[in-house]
Amino acid sequence: MRNFKFSTLVLSSLTAFSLLTGHANAEPMDTEKTSSSQMLLYVNINTDSQDTLSDLLVGVGSAKAQAIIEYREENGPFNSADELLNVKGIGEKILERNRDAIILKDIKGTMELSVK
Repeated sequence: MRNFKFSTLVLSSLTAFSLLTGHANAEPMDTEKTSSSQMLLYVNINTDSQDTLSDLLVGVGSAKAQAIIEYREENGPFNSADELLNVKGIGEKILERNRDAIILKDIKGTMELSVK
């Protein structure tokens, strides 16, 4: 129970930070599967900063985030999430754990955050 509360607090803090700073795109998750206060964060691997990549991608720290940025600077924008496998330190496990959160283009439009 204690770990659950801590995990919820960390997730809430990261979500609030990302939304307030504009570092990540967010969209409500399917309400049949989650409560109305849960959000799915999207990480744009073509434009997000090192801090955002390391904060929001599971298993990606500062060094791997920097490697992602260096790869996109040398090779141009990613055309698919699978291209992350070409980045040193990114393997199948990291890719699969983050696949649902990875986007290649920014999501357009506004979003209203409603926490009940």
